[in-house]
Amino acid sequence: MIITTIRFDFGTVEVHNNYVIMTMKEGVTVKPEYNKELERIAETYFPNQPFAYITNRVHSYAVDPRVYLETSKIENLVAFAVVSKKPVNITNVEVEKIFLKKPLETFTDMDEAISWAQDIIASQ
Repeated sequence: MIITTIRFDFGTVEVHNNYVIMTMKEGVTVKPEYNKELERIAETYFPNQPFAYITNRVHSYAVDPRVYLETSKIENLVAFAVVSKKPVNITNVEVEKIFLKKPLETFTDMDEAISWAQDIIASQ
């Protein structure tokens, strides 16, 4: 169930009970400063509770890998999933895993990603 939808210049996030689904806009570059928005979401919607971040990679965009160094600092973020049917996105995740100090998995199906995230959250 979606609690709220938040639109940013760089994309849209759906906030659910214990996870978010982020869809970035075509052509953006995800920068470390965008983490300020994720931190605000964590503080507002998930105070003192674990949550997962699921990125729905339906568009082409770039990710500055330094973003993951900041993302790793969000204490109650316990899982990070990438959903994409594009092989290049799956390959890029292998590099992203080097920078993110949280469980990170790739999926081609959103329901599978949500199920995995729920399992990680339940184990906390």
